[in-house]
Amino acid sequence: MKNEISITVEIFKTDIKDPVVADICTLVLSHHFPRARINFDLEDPDNILRVEDRDIATGKIIELLSSMDIKCTLFNE
Repeated sequence: MKNEISITVEIFKTDIKDPVVADICTLVLSHHFPRARINFDLEDPDNILRVEDRDIATGKIIELLSSMDIKCTLFNE
């Protein structure tokens, strides 16, 4: 019997437009969530942040980015 690990994906809308800022945010988030896969799509009109992990603390992600003066909300399709 295989051990299946459930991965969650959360999508956030941000106001990040600068790739350097996105890289800094990725480093900060990776420090707090070392197992997570984190990436930005700045070509998307909503400047998407995508986070994959077993358990995603959406409130903590929003709080961390907010402390860096970045607007971040959970994306509602």
